[in-house]
Amino acid sequence: MTPPQRQRRTPGQGTPAQPAAPARKEGEGGNPERLYVVAGPDGKRADIDLVTLIVARSPDPPPSATPEQAALLRLCVAPLSVAELSAYLSLPFSVVTVLITELLTAELVQARSSIVRKALPDRSLLEAVMHGLQRL
Repeated sequence: MTPPQRQRRTPGQGTPAQPAAPARKEGEGGNPERLYVVAGPDGKRADIDLVTLIVARSPDPPPSATPEQAALLRLCVAPLSVAELSAYLSLPFSVVTVLITELLTAELVQARSSIVRKALPDRSLLEAVMHGLQRL
């Protein structure tokens, strides 16, 4: 999704007239009921974190996809982190993880977890490399 574009004003032109905000329907905006509808009743979640990269296997969403899933698939043509997806979709992290779990189950996206170092390198090896570089 692209950010909204600013309108350019010419000199001598006043502030542009702001369009009237549309009336909110019940269940839209920051209402938790809408988030429950988006996430579904089961709310199962995959083991992913904020920096997990999500990549769509196909750029075209299936006809059975919800609007949020279709938007997520279109965004994930290039690898994006779950935090970025949450920001672009304006949905909480917990809701995005539920959507991604459904897409992972349907094999429409692929998750690439971040690289975690399990052990630090041996200090003596690092010192030997440092001394070798200093001799050059």
